[in-house]
Amino acid sequence: MYPDNLAVTGGDPSLVGKAGVTSTTAVVPTQPPITFAQSQQAAFNVEGIPRYDAVFIVMLENRSIGTTTGGTIGIEGSGDAPYIAGNLDFTSGKWNQATTYYSTANPSEPNYTALGGADDWGITDDNWWGCGVDASVLKDVAFSGGKASDGQPLVATPAVPANKNGDLSGFGTCPTGSTAAHNIVAPNLFTQLTNAGLAWRTYSESMNPGQDPRTDSITDPAVVAGYSGAAGTVTAGLTSPAMQIPAGLYKTKHHPGMAYQLTRSLPEFFADNRTIFGTQYASALQNTSVYPVPGGYNYDQFDTDLQNGDIGAINFIMPDQCDDMHGTGSDPTCTGASLVKRGDAYVQQVVSKIQASPIWNNPKRHVAIVVMFDEGEGSSTSCCGWNPSQTSAAEPLTFTNGKYTQTMTILYNKGNHGHGNSIFGVVTNHGPQGIQDSDAYSHFSFVRTLQDMFQLADPAPGQESTYIARSKYTENFISANILNLPELVDSADTHFDSVRPMNHAYITPAGYTQKLNPADIIGTQETNRQRGPDKTQTNIWAIQ
Repeated sequence: MYPDNLAVTGGDPSLVGKAGVTSTTAVVPTQPPITFAQSQQAAFNVEGIPRYDAVFIVMLENRSIGTTTGGTIGIEGSGDAPYIAGNLDFTSGKWNQATTYYSTANPSEPNYTALGGADDWGITDDNWWGCGVDASVLKDVAFSGGKASDGQPLVATPAVPANKNGDLSGFGTCPTGSTAAHNIVAPNLFTQLTNAGLAWRTYSESMNPGQDPRTDSITDPAVVAGYSGAAGTVTAGLTSPAMQIPAGLYKTKHHPGMAYQLTRSLPEFFADNRTIFGTQYASALQNTSVYPVPGGYNYDQFDTDLQNGDIGAINFIMPDQCDDMHGTGSDPTCTGASLVKRGDAYVQQVVSKIQASPIWNNPKRHVAIVVMFDEGEGSSTSCCGWNPSQTSAAEPLTFTNGKYTQTMTILYNKGNHGHGNSIFGVVTNHGPQGIQDSDAYSHFSFVRTLQDMFQLADPAPGQESTYIARSKYTENFISANILNLPELVDSADTHFDSVRPMNHAYITPAGYTQKLNPADIIGTQETNRQRGPDKTQTNIWAIQ
């Protein structure tokens, strides 16, 4: 009578009268049971998350919605990021936007891990993917090399990298206070895509040619280049350390699948970790002296794949740390306001290449580009099924023998507690533009949305176990398992703490006021704080 992908004011009607469900949000629906025509719509997922042919996710670093101050991206003015800010402007922007989108934590790695599998599994640092476990328990196997689908030669790699020249950050034991195992043995987006017969890709800028993608890029004295672009012009000098490629432009902590053992063990793992064009060191990488470069090496598989249509259903694009607004090394264009300008210009280049591609301009193919940031610049603010009470034993529940129980094999060390609002924009090739969705979402919401989009989980109500980790934390799930969820025991608002897919399957009641931490309210966000339902109820993923 009330399918999950048709709008129901006040949430899931099956929750009315249940203990632990906030009365202000568990409202008896006023609409009648759906018609046969509506049931057909539900069956074809018209009002839920539409099916796309490809989604490109451009990952950036450490910015929030707000006014343009101190190099921060603002959507009210161009500032240092005119391209991104202009496309997300409240009045004239072209991209669709989730204006209340929460990250998971600070620093980076927990956020990327959450984007890959709907949880950060207690990781609170940026250390290598084997941190916290004895290397002997890792299940990675030696790879004999070969060729990717585009003909890219793939180098042979050992079972576990040997930390050559410091290419594994935090190699060895975890730092003091970090108790969570970084090697996660759990299903994730990458394994679900593979199991569904769908391809995935990661495209990373400035990897050392011939390197093992499970390692960070390292300094190469033979790779020297200047920069000329939106951030200014700096001439390369052979004796200038600033212009020698620095270590860590490519970081495994910025790979959404790297922490997952099952992803690294996929047969296509090495073939699907691919290269993308760069802004500074692209041509200079051919001079590398660190690793032997295989014959026929393609420094820009991204462009090749776009032209050939050899792309994944989900494609993560990771600019290097000078083009993702993070910063590293001593290059003057890789810090402060110049860093933001540089990242903004790179995003424009990536988006422009996608929008010029055959798949984007095919009227029968549905493609989306997401431009998002791993974390914001706010306080430790949680949202959407996260850990507001800062208790231990806050692990996602395990589903066995038909019921959920606490997971006791993972030590969370009290986990992460969010990091305020970050930026999330979407542009589609055949959909409406400029939509502002003010409902509260999170990295877990995005994972749930992708699972629905590519039918990686059963979207039927009551089938939460098919969603991975915290993406299954619906209002119904929380109310049914509240005694097993210590992080939500003190919650007075299951509606806010539940994980919503990024649509409007449930309409927020008129009497509900969005909860935001005052420390995270920047600029126009206070005046746009949601009171009642989102104004337009338009799905940012809608297709025409």
